[in-house]
Amino acid sequence: MTQLMSNPDTREIPVIFLTGCTDKEDEAKGLAMGARDYITKPINPALVLARVQNQIELHKRQEVLKSLSNKLSRYLSPQVYRSIFEGKQEAEVSAKRKKLTIFFSDIKDFTESTENLQPEDLTYLLNKYFSEMSSIAEEYGATIDKYVGDAMLMFFGDPQSKGVKDDALQCVRMAVAMQLRMRQLQELWRKKGYERPFRMRIGINTGYCNVGNFGSVQRLDYTVIGGEVNLAARLEQNGEPDGVMMSYETYALVQDEFIAEERAPLRAKGIAREIRCFSLLHMDEPVTTEHAMLQKIYPGLKLSLNPDLITGANADQILSDLGEAIKMVQTVMTQKSTSGGQ
Repeated sequence: MTQLMSNPDTREIPVIFLTGCTDKEDEAKGLAMGARDYITKPINPALVLARVQNQIELHKRQEVLKSLSNKLSRYLSPQVYRSIFEGKQEAEVSAKRKKLTIFFSDIKDFTESTENLQPEDLTYLLNKYFSEMSSIAEEYGATIDKYVGDAMLMFFGDPQSKGVKDDALQCVRMAVAMQLRMRQLQELWRKKGYERPFRMRIGINTGYCNVGNFGSVQRLDYTVIGGEVNLAARLEQNGEPDGVMMSYETYALVQDEFIAEERAPLRAKGIAREIRCFSLLHMDEPVTTEHAMLQKIYPGLKLSLNPDLITGANADQILSDLGEAIKMVQTVMTQKSTSGGQ
């Protein structure tokens, strides 16, 4: 029995004990080992056949339910699916307020890029795009909210969270992985004859949102709403193709691992404050605290030293550039000292 239960190929086979052991303790022990039924002597053939038939029918129903469950899982984010089937989340209208990191993306000039495509080509490109990006999202633990046309909405921080900072880091790491994969896909699509392969823009924002089940008694949607979600979409719309645009709230949480350049501030409908925007740099080689020996960011200076990437081929150029930077700073300080400036 132990061997059957430990083997994935035989674990689901219904087992019925036919035994001369009639003690209740023996029966309990057999059922605890995984037996589906327990029949004692004297054996009644009709009873055995009936019990076997019952187990076969029950097994068939379980297989049907398993198949339906697997199909249903494709319509839900993995985290939401597990929460429901593990009994951690009720299927009722309810929401809570949490600090989340919101990811929003779409395809730059989607209409123009696809206007001359045949339906079969468009279906292939979109399905390939969504499949690849969704696999990356699942790898990094994103909650996939929805697909809207060519756009994707995801978030980190619910129903599972590693903490606000780690959620933000995972989201940006995911965004980088997606853009790097998009570069590979673009090359693949060009080789297949697609002249204008998709180019993705990404916006990321961190803030308090309402997250939970929204809808009616008949139909629910597990989603996130609020001004911070709209801000992520606004950042994406103002981002560059193949790039990642972050709000200050997100960048402040990830700046130890990633370098970004501040861009012109934005105004967003429904948000009174001016939105500071940061465009992610060096996506091919994110700077991590694990390897960076020195990383400093000042007004007018961003310095990140990663010794692992320095080679004999680039060391001389690095020293030359650093020397030039030092001269520039010394010149500025001399000019300010002469003019009495601070």
